[in-house]
Order: sequence, then structure tokens, then C-alpha cells
Amino acid sequence: MNTVNSFNISRRSFLRRTGPGIAGAAIAGKYCLRDLHLMNSALAFNTPTDYKALVCIFLNGGNDSNNLIIPTETSEYANYANVRTPALALPNADGSGATARSLLASNLPAGRGFGLHPAMFELGEIFNQTAGYNDLGQVATVFNMGNLVYPTTKAQYTANTVPKPPQLFSHADQVTQWQTSIPDVPPSTGWGGRMADLMHAYNPQNGALDLLSTCITIAGTNTFEVGGSVQQYSVGTGGVVSVSNPSNPASAVTARQAALNSILATDKGLNNMFTSNYAKALDNSIATGAGLSAGLTGTQMASYWSTVANWSKTATAHQVVTPNSGSTFTSSLMQQLKMVAQIIEAGQRASGVSGGLGMKRQIFFVTVGGYDTHTGQTNNAGSSTTNNAAVVIGSQANLLAELSQSIHAFQKAMKQIGITYGTATPFTNQVTCFTASDFGRTFPANGLGSDHGWGSHHLVVGGAVQGQKLYGTFPTLVVNGPDDTSTGRWIPTTSVDQYASTMGKWMGLSSSEIASVFPNVSRFAGSYNGGYMGFLG
Repeated sequence: MNTVNSFNISRRSFLRRTGPGIAGAAIAGKYCLRDLHLMNSALAFNTPTDYKALVCIFLNGGNDSNNLIIPTETSEYANYANVRTPALALPNADGSGATARSLLASNLPAGRGFGLHPAMFELGEIFNQTAGYNDLGQVATVFNMGNLVYPTTKAQYTANTVPKPPQLFSHADQVTQWQTSIPDVPPSTGWGGRMADLMHAYNPQNGALDLLSTCITIAGTNTFEVGGSVQQYSVGTGGVVSVSNPSNPASAVTARQAALNSILATDKGLNNMFTSNYAKALDNSIATGAGLSAGLTGTQMASYWSTVANWSKTATAHQVVTPNSGSTFTSSLMQQLKMVAQIIEAGQRASGVSGGLGMKRQIFFVTVGGYDTHTGQTNNAGSSTTNNAAVVIGSQANLLAELSQSIHAFQKAMKQIGITYGTATPFTNQVTCFTASDFGRTFPANGLGSDHGWGSHHLVVGGAVQGQKLYGTFPTLVVNGPDDTSTGRWIPTTSVDQYASTMGKWMGLSSSEIASVFPNVSRFAGSYNGGYMGFLG
């Protein structure tokens, strides 16, 4: 019998069984009371009329940025190649086309030059604003950035005269510190979540709860998007997860939904604060899933993403062409960014327009693993003989090709949104992607790859990016030199706080709000104007 009475389980058991199938069930329950200072802050500023989004691309495992960006000036390159050895040293020019993509930066002093890994063809072309790539936003590079408690010199590090981030070179600890930007206190919230706390009121509300969380993850739960009041909403690459039971007929699913609705309606009115607020959060999650599903159904992304992803190097959507080969592999990152693009299209549409969500600010999180390259980093790993053809391919080359091709496809999608909806300015101006990772890796090769490091280079991509410029300070490539702890681990000269607060300012946070989200940024204000780095307009 498909009646509510046939479900011979308790209310608590029912919620426990159905909860995991609820759209966005990974989202933490909303707090009962909003923090008053957040409410006052939100009310103090007018709701923005524009749309903006941040997309965090986390390179899980610790990217070897010493091969993300290499020096191309003759003497500096020679030092790079000597220390990296044939196992890792990328060619500066080998005559085969597998050379570093030259970064033509406007702020480089005479005699300096840098290039991207040759697998990053697309991002190199966007950086240099090559014809055919100059309408997809711009790229900026940020040198030698990482977790810092205070600005730290080599002398201070060696003498231990300033606090250091705890558990340096540890994956789990450095990931958490990167995503919180407060390494000197126990983790509780991420900087993306704290930004969302201050911006959630800009987005449509459903009573006391957000209609859709400002923070969306396509990669499961993460620290970056944990806020004090706004929590992350989880979506899969295939869309929203909804209440379902494939083994039962549709009538049984309908009965289960009706039973759940009845229980939630009762529990929301109870005096028990925990029960009522849990029921409200769960009910809101169901409504959010339905609203987001409607928005995604109305999106035109499905009709043009295959075209967007089908540039000359790639024949199939979600496929990455490995450098210097022609073989392909399915890209998890590209699938995640496709879903981000779909949600952005639905989010920026006005409420009521084909399921549009009317969002003003959104923060996304995607991740891709495999960057812990202790071994097999290149196809010349373990060799003492220079082989330019082998060293430019391998596991890291595939990862960086995936990053470059996926961001390229995503930027094409952002351009297409602007064309489809006739935005007054290029829609690429309204979305900024940025990379993050556990840490960098050691400058010297270990013979097969590279080991855990500290400071790392990163990329920022978008129409609002002040591109064709290099930000931060490139380390002196000397083992045990002025920027090295002692074994080729760069001491960061730019903090995560400076990187992140620059994006917070672009998203519209005031100086006082920046200070509340990034309580340590004032320690680094001497490096740049108020701690901001200027790579976003």
C-alpha cells in the first residue's frame, strides 16, 4: 500500500533515512540567530545591481609551480636548469615547439623574462592577448604566495623570531590554512564563507533563510566555504541531487515526499529550537534544490557548451588533449566548471526569467587532484640525460594541460553568456577564476619529481583582471639563498591574505569588512596599498 501509514518508522528515523537524499543535504543547518554585526553590516550598504562571482580552483596535492612558471632570461634559466636537473628542467627553447609560453608582461624590468609550462598553451595565449584569445578576459600571475602569520624573511625564519604557520609542509594543515587564511588560530570558518556571510543579504531570501546559498561547491564539503551563518550548498556535476528511490514506483516516491512534507510542517512549529530549525533548514534545502533545478532546466548552457569546448585541440566535450601526443582523457575539472557555468547562467538571470535566480554574488569551489608529484612528474623522471621531448610530458603536463584547457572552455562559456543575454559589458568581467593549492614544491628535483614546499605561484583569470602583468616577487633561484628555508622551499613573499583580500575588495566588501574577513591582512599592508595587490580592477 502506498499510504503514509504504511511507513512504519518513527519521525526521527524517517528524517535520518531521507536526509542523505535531499538536495544539498551536505549543507550544514542554518544558525538560529544571525550574528547582529553581520546583519548591521549587510543593512549598511545598498544591494549591488551587478552580478559577480568568484571561482576557486583548488589544485589538490601541492602544485610544483617551479614548472608552472619558469625564467627565460639566459643566466637565470641556466641556474634553473642546473638545479632542477634533467628529471624536471623544462626546455627554454628546443626547436620543436615545446617551449615555455612567453609571458609578455608590461611591468618586467629589462632583462627579465618568464614563461608558462608549454602544456598551458591556451592560458599563455590569453595572457599575451593573442588574436582569437583576446576576448576571453585576461590572466595575471602572482609569484611566491603562501600561508604566513607575519611577513617573514630568511633571517627571521632561521632565528625563529616571528611566528610561523604550524605544521608547515603538511598537506592537511596547509590546505586548511590556505582555505581559512588565518593560520595562527584553530580553524572554524573559511575566507570564502566569511565573505559570503557579509554578502548573503544581497541575494534573494526565503524568509529567514537564503533561497540559494552564496557558496556553491561542485567538489563536496570544503573548509573554504564554511561561514558563520552562510554554509556551502553541494551540487554534483550532473546537477541537483533530489529525493528519489529508483526501486519504488513513482507513487511510492510521491508518498514518501508527502510524508516528509507533513513531518517537516509539524516539526517547524515545535518549541524545541534544535528540531524546528533542523526542519526549517531541511525544508529550505528541498525548496532550494527545486528552485535551482528549475533554473538549470532553463539554462542554454547545454546547447552551447559542446561547441564552447570543441576548439581545435579538442574533439569531444570534457576531453583534454595531452601535450605533444594527441591522446585524450576525460576531465573531472572540465565537468565541474561546466556545472559552475550553468549555475552562473541561471544565477545571473533575473528572478522569474526562465527559472532565473536573481543572484548578485556567488562563490564557487572546484578541485582536481593528482598534484602530489613526488614521482613520475615528467616522462624523464629518473634520468640523468637531458631529453626535451620527454621532460615536457608526464603527469604534471597532463594536469596543467587540463587546467589550461578547462579554464579556456570556461572563459568561452562566460563570453557566450554575455552574447546570449546581451550584457552591456563583456560578461567575462563579472566572473574571476583563481588557483589555490596546498603549497608549492621543492626547487631541487628528488630524482623522480619534487617534494613538499611552501611558497607557490598562482594564476588569476577573468575580464576584470589587470592582465599581462606579474604580481608579487619572483624568488631568487638559489638553494639556501635569501628566499629559501634551506632545501629549496620558498619562503612566501606574498600572503594568502593579500591575494584573497584583493578579491574581496573586487566583490564589493568595504575596508572594514575586509578587516573582519581577513584579520591578519593589516600585518602585510606595507607591501601593497592597504594589503590589496591590484590585479583586479
